[in-house]
Amino acid sequence: MVSRGKFVKDHEIFSRSPMLSRRDFLSQSANGFGALALATMMAETHADESQPKYHFPPRAKSIIFLYMDGGPSQVDTFDPKPLLTKYNGRNPAELFEVAPTQFNNNGTVMGSPWGFDKHGECGMEISSLFPNIAKHADKLAVVRSMTSKFPEHTSANYFLHTGHGLQGRPSMGAWVTYGLGSECEDLPGFIVLNGGLIPPGGLDCFGNGFLAATYQGSVLRPRGDSLANVKPLEPTPALQQRKMQLLRELDRSTVARFGDHDAIESAIANYELAFRMQSAVPAVCDISGETQETQSMYGLDHSYEPTRAFGRECLMARRLVERGVRFIELTCPSVGHDRWDQHANLNAGHTQNALAVDQPIGALLQDLQQRGLLDQTLIVWSGEFGRTPFAQGADGRDHNPFGFSLWLAGGGIRGGTVYGATDEWGYHAIENKCEIHDLHATMLYCLGIDHTRSTFRFSGRDMRLTDVHGHVIHDILA
Repeated sequence: MVSRGKFVKDHEIFSRSPMLSRRDFLSQSANGFGALALATMMAETHADESQPKYHFPPRAKSIIFLYMDGGPSQVDTFDPKPLLTKYNGRNPAELFEVAPTQFNNNGTVMGSPWGFDKHGECGMEISSLFPNIAKHADKLAVVRSMTSKFPEHTSANYFLHTGHGLQGRPSMGAWVTYGLGSECEDLPGFIVLNGGLIPPGGLDCFGNGFLAATYQGSVLRPRGDSLANVKPLEPTPALQQRKMQLLRELDRSTVARFGDHDAIESAIANYELAFRMQSAVPAVCDISGETQETQSMYGLDHSYEPTRAFGRECLMARRLVERGVRFIELTCPSVGHDRWDQHANLNAGHTQNALAVDQPIGALLQDLQQRGLLDQTLIVWSGEFGRTPFAQGADGRDHNPFGFSLWLAGGGIRGGTVYGATDEWGYHAIENKCEIHDLHATMLYCLGIDHTRSTFRFSGRDMRLTDVHGHVIHDILA
């Protein structure tokens, strides 16, 4: 079970005599570690009945992060640039300064293959790639001026997920559950729904870093056995209970010998959670009870398999939100080539990726609203960077960290909003320039967390998701 807030230091739990070490205390106590574990579990159960320790009133209870792996092109999705069409085929160096790109295989200015239309009462311009998402324009706050510090996938993924470009820092999902815990006793507070493509950077994008192991993301598959070994292999419950008792005794003896250790404490908590998940995971993943209308709305009967795969992820995300899971990340399904990373064949690549996610995301927004959950759920749609306004080779786009688009919706967000702008080519952010730290600060703010106060002492200083950066983007808040 996950506890909330900062960890309680050893000296706050024990009033230790100089003549009695913690190891001696545990080994000499009549009930030893078992009593300590029981007391801790009872305290956490009591804590779960109370409210999380918010810094200010929360606008949302949960986050669903729709991760568009590879970097969708902003000028083909949410940031229309007519000049690209006007100057299509021209040498970009004759029109503006071209920065070094990832592959330095720069072609000509490339107009968008897709048209943009105005949608909703707000008149938001959205690409024809997303006809279903466009129906919810009045719910969206599109940020057109996001930037990244990294033009390469792995570092940019770490930056997007952890606020730092290097491996090993806690992910945003870990920070959220560290600060607020989980409202669900039978499921992890941070769940990643694996659509089939683990991003560059691997599982460290969802890791706990220097936080306790209980805060790392738990990866579930959207079909079949969603979690390995979730079904008991023992023929009887009694046999499984005896195995668990043996593990408890081994843990108890280890702690008695070596004292407290995060890995052991986290393992004990994970054993207990894993036992409860044996019934909770199959229940939440079993969508047979959903109406045929709901399943069709999410695209589970679509002719395109990637749409069915992502539709199942979105439906499971809604079911996880209903059960109180705090942070849910969805990764992209495979469409037969390299995710949204279209260095060539942009038209086919973006068309197929959009076909996979558009209907399910539109359904998720509609379903959450119909069930009264959208106001308490923050939805974030983003890749790790954008694409260049000029071609790579003949028909692709290279990486562009200087200005790209993302959107938010739901809890705490002022819908129908467009914030910031790139230049007339869609190349560099020039108005209300944002960085990933600002996104993280805003996400935490919507959950009632002050990003400057959610810290963990490590390596001699107080660490936080936003490091020493970040400002809440108040103009997109309701």
